[in-house]
Amino acid sequence: MNKIIPLKKLKQIIIKQKKEGKTVVLANGCFDLIHVGHIRYLKGARMSGDILVIALNSDSSVNRLKGPGRPILNQNQRADILSGFEFVDHIIIFDESDVSRILLSLKPDIHAKGSDYTEETVPEKDVVCSYGGKVAIVGGPKIKSTSEIILEINKKNE
Repeated sequence: MNKIIPLKKLKQIIIKQKKEGKTVVLANGCFDLIHVGHIRYLKGARMSGDILVIALNSDSSVNRLKGPGRPILNQNQRADILSGFEFVDHIIIFDESDVSRILLSLKPDIHAKGSDYTEETVPEKDVVCSYGGKVAIVGGPKIKSTSEIILEINKKNE
């Protein structure tokens, strides 16, 4: 089964799953170079519900957010890697700088964010609350970001 699904089709799938009583969780991010922090975040998100949807930033979105030279891996490669995790149910690629449009369309029960946020600092908190959803901070303490890992790699190769 292909986990990478366009928004219109994913919306229909999510409506059906919610009617079946499933709790839908949405996690989002760039996931440029998968590291232990990503795994902890995604596993924590999945433990918050029955269905895990990942909203993956597109290449152009990552470039706007992270700057020149990013992403390291293109969106298709990043999506394929995420598809390989059995705790991931669905993936949608989005082009905006934040995930508000996806949240408003899918209306997941829970919007999961990593521990580099608090419930008050989640950028889409008001959007999630507007349709009755909840924000959850998951995944344990932040260890290193992809940007920090890239800097370490560059220093080791100087």
